[in-house]
Amino acid sequence: MSLRMGLGPVAACAALLTLAPLSFAQPKVAVVSLQKAVFETADIKKASAEMEARYKPRADRLQQTQQQLAQITQRLEQGSGQLTPQAESELRAQGTRLQKEAQRMQDDLQADVTADRQDILSKASQRMTDIVKKLAEEKGLDLVVELQSTIYVKPVMDITADATAAYDKAHPVAAAPVGK
Repeated sequence: MSLRMGLGPVAACAALLTLAPLSFAQPKVAVVSLQKAVFETADIKKASAEMEARYKPRADRLQQTQQQLAQITQRLEQGSGQLTPQAESELRAQGTRLQKEAQRMQDDLQADVTADRQDILSKASQRMTDIVKKLAEEKGLDLVVELQSTIYVKPVMDITADATAAYDKAHPVAAAPVGK
């Protein structure tokens, strides 16, 4: 009985020693800048151009309203002694109305742009995360770390460009129709 108890720990140690080289293998690590990878995709560039085109008319209307408000302010400053009290009161009322309108337009525009941007970036970021996971498996990587959270990294460990290329390949952007 005592001989068996003495051989058990020895056998366990022998098994651990034979497996030790496997457990000390160097892990393969890479870094990626998810933000940069996402923003450099053709998908995001296309979405950005579409958003700009979609919101340009509203931004132009806002700018026109702000210019009208600036003109009213200038007229009030220049004609402070030349305007009748009624004309000055009407200009001030018009200026107040335009100021409220411009503020409402700006708030609405900003809210819509922010909501669209968040939606687009959220979907693209999730897709990119999936792409990076797949890329890590293909390259046999054990760990992928966000570049911004590292202090130093060799450039050869950065897979950001690979991630962007893999994203563009997995999610191709259809060309815009000619004449649009």
